[in-house]
Amino acid sequence: MQFTQKLGFVLVSAALVAAYGCGQKEEPKKTADAPKAAAPADDTVAVRIGHAGPLTGGIAHLGKDNENGARLAVEQATAKKIKIGGKTVKFELMAEDDQADPKLGPTIAQKFADAKVAGVVGHLNSGVTIPASAVYNQAGIPMISGSATNPKLTEQGFKNVFRDVGRDDQQGPAVAQYLESMKIKKVAIVDDATAYGEGLANEVEKTLKAGGVSVVAREKTNDKATDFKAILTKMKGKAPDAVFYGGMDATGGPMLKQARELGIKAVFSFGDGACTDTMKQLAGEANAEGLICSQAGLPVVAASKDFLEAYKAKFNVDPIIYAPFTYDAANLLVAAMQKADSTDPAKYLPELQKISYQGATGKIEFDAKGDRKDAEMTIFTMKGGKLDPIAVVKAGKSVTFADFMKGAAGGAMAQAPMAPAKDDMKKDDMKKDAMKK
Repeated sequence: MQFTQKLGFVLVSAALVAAYGCGQKEEPKKTADAPKAAAPADDTVAVRIGHAGPLTGGIAHLGKDNENGARLAVEQATAKKIKIGGKTVKFELMAEDDQADPKLGPTIAQKFADAKVAGVVGHLNSGVTIPASAVYNQAGIPMISGSATNPKLTEQGFKNVFRDVGRDDQQGPAVAQYLESMKIKKVAIVDDATAYGEGLANEVEKTLKAGGVSVVAREKTNDKATDFKAILTKMKGKAPDAVFYGGMDATGGPMLKQARELGIKAVFSFGDGACTDTMKQLAGEANAEGLICSQAGLPVVAASKDFLEAYKAKFNVDPIIYAPFTYDAANLLVAAMQKADSTDPAKYLPELQKISYQGATGKIEFDAKGDRKDAEMTIFTMKGGKLDPIAVVKAGKSVTFADFMKGAAGGAMAQAPMAPAKDDMKKDDMKKDAMKK
């Protein structure tokens, strides 16, 4: 009995010692399991900006050029670690291929809406942009096109739709007045039956007739055509001094080549869709020599040095036409978000409507319709296989490109001497790169 009591005492003591020892060993574990200090909240937010344009097909080179401009702006904005609403914003470009197909415009617009993009840059073609804009309007998403020039885009009354280039009812008269200055008497006009091509051709025809120039033929093709000999033969019979084509370079180049093969010696003129260096490959360098074309904005060489250097460094090519404008379009969206301190389209849209922004293409402000105020037009000719800017038209007045650049170097276009367009658009044998009358 006594032995049992002693044995019990020993066992109890051993258990206490073991328990005490285990307690000592568990202390570090308890410390390790202690609640950690709360990690700082993530202060980065992703914001999507959409871009749509043709990335396949005959004008994919123009669509990619536009996308590159928007992408460069988005990546630069992210690198700046901009804070909006107290959070650092990581901007992301959501790029889609609309194939220059009007039917795909609304589909892609809805895709952007479903993805809750904060804004859209694009589309390239007026015929795609116009139907897509109705979807953006319904979804309340701000959209800025850097290349859609048909007036109908901003005549719909949508408060969220903008463009930072000029309109065809500005571009058409500019190229038509230049043809008048060349003492052209008879002009044949053809268009590709798209919203862009037909709309621009209509503006050219209207201006030429008002100036007393005879429009001897008006023909139509389509934007997928490859054989133009039938309509060219009809036009040849009218013996025009000049031919104007409303369409893109993918069709304008082959048309010009076939015209020369048929012996048509008329001056060929084009709008911005065919105002590219690619024309010399599509038409043949000798055939393209001397063509006249216009762009709804300043030429690439007039864009800011910072933009041109950054574009070349990233993509290892030079911009084609409208990359500076899609670059500015993306930056305009970002700037409006900063001013509103919000990426919510409903909150930053009012800031976009009243914005005054100094971009790669100059000062940008929008009128009540969403058009760029005082947009410039540039007239080019093809010389030695290269498009050479020869004049800038703004607010119905023209200035030689050389004088424009002098004025720009002085700090503002307003400093460049401007003369009335019709009084200053007379050919100076195309060797002095000037227009005068």
